[in-house]
Amino acid sequence: MTLYHSYFDLALNTHHTDSELSILFSGEGKPDPEHKQGPVVHDYYLIHTVFAGEGVFEMRGRTYTCKAGDTFIIFPGELFTYIADRDKPWHYAWVGFTGRKAGTLLESIGASAQQAVISGAPPRSIRHYYRHIRRSFQHSAFPQLEDLEAEGWLRLLLRELGRANASRITERAEAATDIERQVAQAIRYLELQYTQAVSIEQLARNLGYHRTYLCKMFKQSTGLSPMQYLFNIRMERAKQLLQTSMTIDQVASSVGFNDALFFSKQFRKWSGKAPSAYRKEL
Repeated sequence: MTLYHSYFDLALNTHHTDSELSILFSGEGKPDPEHKQGPVVHDYYLIHTVFAGEGVFEMRGRTYTCKAGDTFIIFPGELFTYIADRDKPWHYAWVGFTGRKAGTLLESIGASAQQAVISGAPPRSIRHYYRHIRRSFQHSAFPQLEDLEAEGWLRLLLRELGRANASRITERAEAATDIERQVAQAIRYLELQYTQAVSIEQLARNLGYHRTYLCKMFKQSTGLSPMQYLFNIRMERAKQLLQTSMTIDQVASSVGFNDALFFSKQFRKWSGKAPSAYRKEL
């Protein structure tokens, strides 16, 4: 790789984990004129931010000319190509990462495979985050802590890109209907409060909606009533807890049931198996 760069610096994560967000590597370089990558596909996310010069990035049939302050994002499974300008080859930094929440985090800053370039981020502050990511990997005696530190810097980098992309985020938010936002509010409440005794009246009161209206819009959006949705959340969580050493009583109380016998009946109705039988099969 260094054969095609006048400057090249790369840091690798030796403790990559299957977590919400985990960095594979990060680097910075000044490619030679017309240095090209692709067409090729990666199985991870890869972000490049341009500090100087220019180049062209192609993905999903779209061609982007990128210059200082632009960030282009490669998504897993997407065919892409990028090439440095002949007269003013770009100088950029990059970070490759995976994670269960990676796609969601990119979506939250307004990035997608269809809109894969973010413009307007100040190169100086952005470069600061890339440097800290690379410096996290000093090959100390605690690589798991290096991974944790680098993840924090990546989240800060994404926040900075999100600020630069605020107008696109706002457009997406405005495109969502009032009902979608209200239902999302209700779902979030149920996901956080499923361990407690929850009633329709309480849910409606806490969110500021009429009970009948809340039930109607919730079912229109999800196909379920709020209580059915809550029930599914509890049962899915119970399945996870039954894989631990917790007792049936402890599992029941952890998912909002004061009566373990009633919980067992409901779990059997939902899954077709009693909690003890489900655990035995595992």
